[in-house]
This record gives sequence, C-alpha cells and structure tokens, in this order.
Amino acid sequence: MNILLLGSGGREHALAWKLAQSPLCAKLYAAPGNPGIAEEAELVALDAKDHAAVARFCAERAIDLVVIGPEAPLVDGLADSLRAAGVAVFGPSKAAAQLEGSKGFTKDLCERAGIPTAGYVRTTALGEAIAALDRFDAPYVLKADGLAAGKGVVIAETRDEAEAALADMFGGAFGEAGAEVVIEEFMRGEEASFFALTDGTTILPFGSAQDHKRVGEGDTGPNTGGMGAYSPAPVLTPALERQVMDDIIGPTVATMKAEGIPYSGVLYAGLMLTEQGPRLIEYNCRFGDPECQVLMTRLESDLAEIMLACAEGRLAECEARFDADAALTVVMAARGYPGAPEKGGSFDLGSAESEGAKVFHAGTALKDGELVANGGRVLNVTAIGRSVTEAKASAYRAVDSVDFPSGFFRRDIGWREVERESETA
Repeated sequence: MNILLLGSGGREHALAWKLAQSPLCAKLYAAPGNPGIAEEAELVALDAKDHAAVARFCAERAIDLVVIGPEAPLVDGLADSLRAAGVAVFGPSKAAAQLEGSKGFTKDLCERAGIPTAGYVRTTALGEAIAALDRFDAPYVLKADGLAAGKGVVIAETRDEAEAALADMFGGAFGEAGAEVVIEEFMRGEEASFFALTDGTTILPFGSAQDHKRVGEGDTGPNTGGMGAYSPAPVLTPALERQVMDDIIGPTVATMKAEGIPYSGVLYAGLMLTEQGPRLIEYNCRFGDPECQVLMTRLESDLAEIMLACAEGRLAECEARFDADAALTVVMAARGYPGAPEKGGSFDLGSAESEGAKVFHAGTALKDGELVANGGRVLNVTAIGRSVTEAKASAYRAVDSVDFPSGFFRRDIGWREVERESETA
C-alpha cells in the first residue's frame, strides 16, 4: 500500500523507519520530512494546514493510509477532512483530539468518567486564577489549556511564583494556548508514560516509557519537549498496567464512544504513580517525542499493518509484540534550547551508527549539502541493551562519537532506573 506520513521531527523519523520495514508498504511519502526521513521516504511539499491540497495528493498518488505524526494537524481537524474524502487515517478526529488540545476538556471528562486525576479549577482571567490559588497548597501546577509544544506547564514553588507565572500566561507567554489556564493539585510520585492504540472499541496496549522533561541534569531547569527517554518503564509493573487499562484508558475510550466522539489512534497517557495508585496527569493524542523513538526501536510487529487496522476499525485482529530488551534515547539539542535555539550549526554523526545505535533526525536540514541544526532538539541517539544500564552505556558511546560543537545533551538519561538496577545487581 501507499502511505503518507505527515511531520518533520524525530518521532516521524522513527515512524518512517518502522513503516518502511513493512512488507505491506509499497511506497512511503513524507511531508515535509527531514534529511533523516528522506532516507526512508520520498519527501513532498505539502502544508498540513491546507486540507484540500493533502486530500488532492492522496487521490493523485492513490494513498491507502495517512499517518499524522504531530498534534497540531489533529487538533486542526485534518483527520476529519481526509476521512470525508475517503482516505484511511491513523489519528483521532478534531473533536476527539481535544484530549490533548484542551487540558480543561480532559479534566472535565475525567470527572464525568470517574478517572483518577488531580483536583483542578479551570480559569479564564488573571484575577479569577489568582483567587483560585487559595484552593490549593504549594507547589502549584499551572497549565496553559491549549497546545504549547510540551512547554505549557509551570510548577510554581511559592504563591509569588505562581502569581507571576499566571500573569505571564494570561499576558500571552503561550499565545492562544494560555487564554485559559487550568490550576491543579500537585501530585507526588514518579511519572511514567503508557501507550495504547484504539479504534474506538478495541484497545491494544502499546508499551511504556519514561522521559526526562527538564533541560538540566538531575531533572532541573525549565521544561522541554523531552531530553531523552527509555522503554519499557519497569516501574509500571504488569499489575499497574492492568490498573491503568481498567481505571484510566478503558473508561476514557468507553466514555468518548458513549458521548458520540469515538477515539481512534494512539492514546498517550502521562501518569503519576502515587501512593494511592496511578493517576492521569494528561493525555496526548499522538506518540510522544522522544518516547516514540524507543517504542519503535523495540517494536517487532508490523506497524503499517497495525495502523491500517486501527484506521479501518479492525484492531481486534492485531497484536503488538515488543523486544524484551530496553531501549534508551538521548536528545542532542541546539544551544539555547528550550529558549531560542542556535540554528545553522553543523554536525557530524561520526561512528554513532556503527557503534550499534540508531540516530533519528529531529530538527535537521541540509545547507549546501551539509547537515545542520534547524530546531531545538536536533538528534535522537537511540540504543538497545539487556537492561537500561546497558542501553544507556551504548547510547552514550554513540553520542560521544557525534561532533556537534553548538549542541548539548544531558548525561543522566535513565538515571532512576539505572539506580534501581544497581541496587538489585
């Protein structure tokens, strides 16, 4: 079959790499892609905001399946436009994508469905938000309601910090995403990510991961889109995964179907493992980045087959098999990230891939035939091992062979699990 993949980041490079391995994939196109994706797919110039142009391309090239990588086109309703044109799409409708597009929508759904999550208040004005702080103890969790590229969450340690952050949010720090702010109870525990695919009826567990959101080592500094990840997350035991399916994922899918907004695609649940059990932090309506990179590295099943079955409502026919080994990815970012990244810096991958790692391109471009940085997160160096400790050692050997003078990375990806493995060794 012919497949069109939309997106240009490390997540999409991992998806392209895995889709291209499928015997079902006759031709893979990607828009807009990046130099790494170009090794797996034919790049085409398409603007995902131009729904009619994407639909025309699908008709002209006899596209059998469209895979929408990032969240913005999903929240914009591209899946609806393509389905109306008769194209199979992996990804939720505009209405269902509100699970990521609106923090308030998700919190209200959790309340209706009895899904365990943090207490919250939705606010639409600065004065209202400051008054609502009285209902919570420090630290304060402040979330821009809309899409903010993974950076719209502030953890304020004091009341003064919270009021200043709210002033920034309502003052336009996150654009339209901050027109509404959700204030939440601070949950204590360890974070983990759980993934499931659903066609609106069948739910297929699709692995776990843990990422590192903070820019600095020891999980310090501002939030980013993610500085590294590993999979699986052993802290999310089989018993806890069943609890997540029963108490969080299952009720979400059932409630959305009952309310006339069936969900189709990947459900990415950000979880807090509290003393009272798993609680939902938030949902994303696409694969995580860089969690997708470690999931695809471990996936043994045919991704194209599963995605098409999901799009066509046949997910009950599929299973998802993963390598038992651990995978770990290290994000190499451009200096200045998560603020204004330094673009244009050249890099050389050296012997990274001959070291046994796979390098997924994220913010890269070709300039005069040379690879250069073209975004905040530039490369995802990914390796596998019998343990997280082994995978980490392999990934950092590869990282150390990359020459990226204007780049930086964290040295401690996977540190929690490495500590646990050393204690049980």
